[in-house]
Amino acid sequence: MHPNPAFRMDDDAARAFVRDEGFGVLFVATPDGPRAAQVPVVMTDAGTLRFHVARANVVTPHLDGASALFVVQGPHAYITPRWYRAGPDEVPTWNYLSVEVEGVVRAIDRAGLREQIDTLAATYEVKPQWAVDQIDPRKAEAMLEAIVGFELVPTAWRGTAKLNQNKPAEVRARVAAALGDHPLAAWMRAA
Repeated sequence: MHPNPAFRMDDDAARAFVRDEGFGVLFVATPDGPRAAQVPVVMTDAGTLRFHVARANVVTPHLDGASALFVVQGPHAYITPRWYRAGPDEVPTWNYLSVEVEGVVRAIDRAGLREQIDTLAATYEVKPQWAVDQIDPRKAEAMLEAIVGFELVPTAWRGTAKLNQNKPAEVRARVAAALGDHPLAAWMRAA
C-alpha cells in the first residue's frame, strides 16, 4: 500500500470497499510458488470473507489453514501533470483505490458453501432472482461438488485511496473534471 498516510483508508472504509466491490484476487504460497485465484466474496456479519473456487483450481489444495492475501482493486487512472495546472515541477502519477486483506483461510462446510452462493445471488441478481433451487437437483449437486467453499479470517486490513489528497482542493477538482465520467472521478470528488 502507498506509504503516504494521506492516502490510507481506515479499516471501516476498507471493509465497506471490499464488501461493495465483492471481487478480488487471492494470493497464496504453494509448493510450486505463489499462485492467485480470482474470486467473488461475500462478507459475513462476523467480518470474514467467504468465497469458493473450483475443486480443480491449483490453489484449492493449499488453502485450508494457509495465510493468504486478498486484494481488491477499484477504479484507477493515469493522471497527467498537465491536468494539475499547478506549475512546471509536477509529475505524472496514478490514482487508485485498493484494499489488501491479510488473513488465514479455512474451509467451510457444504452448508456454508451453499449460503455463500445464495448470498452472492441475492446480492447481484435482479428480480426475479436466480437460485440454486431452480436447477435440477442432480445438476445442483454436481455444481456444488465441483467447487469448494472457504473463508478468509482477516488479521489485517490495508486500504489505499490515492486520490490526490496531497494536492489543493482546486487542483483535485481540475483533475476530477479532466477525468470526466471515469469512475475514479466520483471518488475524487467525494474525497
